Amino acid sequence: MTRYEAPERLATLPSAAVSTYLTNGVRAGQERLPQVAVLRASTAIADDSARWDTAPVRELLDEAMHRFAGSRAAADAWLAPRLHATLRMTRAEAARPELWNFLALAVAPDYVLWRHLALGEAGDDTAKRVSAPRFSGAHYTQAFARLWWAAEMFRDGHDYRPVEIACGSQDMINTALRLDAIDHKPTALAMVRVLKGLADSRATRLGDRVNALCAAVNAAGSTLMYDVIAPHDATDHDALARWIEDAEVAAAVPWDGLPDGPEDGTARRTSLDLLTVMFERFSSAAPLRDRDRARPSGS
Repeated sequence: MTRYEAPERLATLPSAAVSTYLTNGVRAGQERLPQVAVLRASTAIADDSARWDTAPVRELLDEAMHRFAGSRAAADAWLAPRLHATLRMTRAEAARPELWNFLALAVAPDYVLWRHLALGEAGDDTAKRVSAPRFSGAHYTQAFARLWWAAEMFRDGHDYRPVEIACGSQDMINTALRLDAIDHKPTALAMVRVLKGLADSRATRLGDRVNALCAAVNAAGSTLMYDVIAPHDATDHDALARWIEDAEVAAAVPWDGLPDGPEDGTARRTSLDLLTVMFERFSSAAPLRDRDRARPSGS
């Protein structure tokens, strides 16, 4: 797969312009994006901070493609914490889809294709294509936004270990990131604890169990106010700001050990313990998907 020469700085690319460039050929990896046109449609970020340099991100992505050549989905757990610690941003900054559009179309479209293009041919003998939302879509779908936000939601202050666990399950990041409930840190971390317990016990149908847990947590959240029964301390925004400012002098993130996130507060252990017990009960009682009913008759 052809490697794109990335521009030196991140910028923003309007979502309205993206569809012009995402042809079927581009999404199938058969055509190159018109990089000059993409750059012309983009707007520079009015901030000369080193945190908007593309080189560190590009190095991470190249390393991920090398390390996980035989298991692309496994790259998520390695890349998510390192991408988050490299792209040091506030949530408000990360909520801009234009930034992720630029990363996907101008900096690393080859990574999006590598990670999300299915192998082989489609059922009708046409080339398989990456879905457009992997390039430009919601935060829980877009190739890079989903990883950054997974790291943001599942980290425990500076500790990225829960992120590795969460991103080791495609069902967790594909489903849990859609839930409003995980904006409550003890809820997100309690779900990771339950996931780890299921994985450690070698529970069967792990993916179905994770989806059932997410559904149960979401349903209970409509009547149980998790932030009331399991309080969480406010984020230390000053600590977060210092961590972001330190991007100017911070060393590159380690490849064989986890980086450190911002010291902006960890979840209360009493709240985390309470929700873990509750969610373990949810997991035990939640019905699993009936695959026989989902299977066509006679199959």
